[in-house]
Amino acid sequence: MKLYHFLMELLFPPKCVLCRKLLKDGEMDLCGACRVDGPEYPNRKIKLPFLDSFAAVWYYEGNVRSSLLRYKFYNARSYSVSYGRILAMKLLREYPEGFDILTWVPVSRLRRLRRGYDQVELLAKAVGAELGLAPVPTLYKIRNNRPQSRMKDPAARKANVLGAYRVLETADVKGKRVALLDDILTTGATAGECARMLRMAGAKEVHCAAVAAARK
Repeated sequence: MKLYHFLMELLFPPKCVLCRKLLKDGEMDLCGACRVDGPEYPNRKIKLPFLDSFAAVWYYEGNVRSSLLRYKFYNARSYSVSYGRILAMKLLREYPEGFDILTWVPVSRLRRLRRGYDQVELLAKAVGAELGLAPVPTLYKIRNNRPQSRMKDPAARKANVLGAYRVLETADVKGKRVALLDDILTTGATAGECARMLRMAGAKEVHCAAVAAARK
């Protein structure tokens, strides 16, 4: 096993998940420059409908945006491990009280089939491994609506996701404090709709955490 890891690092040396520079000895996930100069998102906020709060690691811009686009659309699924470690640390800082349930915003079956994976589910598994809290599926998408990234108007985004999600019959969220994960938070329409459904199912609190969020 040690030989395997040695050969893998020799063939595929670890790179910074944001800028893709080769990592130096002792560096993990991020190079020194990105760790210091990355567009860090401030403390958790309370602004979005149906969410008790939301938090993110970075602003969705520059190298962060490029990194997430590679992860989401160009099969860079290995990034989930790095994102998961970094997002888990953010959650521990912002929510030391912890959560009852760790879950995620799911993609549609069609989108998962075309992409080959659900990028937020992979993120949830990586975060859960760091927190010692196994992620639980609570939601499913009932229609393959237009991608939110192609819509600029906040009202249109909200209408686009209205009624797009349902709570799984097997999900027990009643009275629970829920951490809802997403990869990118822009207007918050998708997270808000998911939170609305979880609250209707009896969730006590819903807090969203994402790798990146829009500055506006």
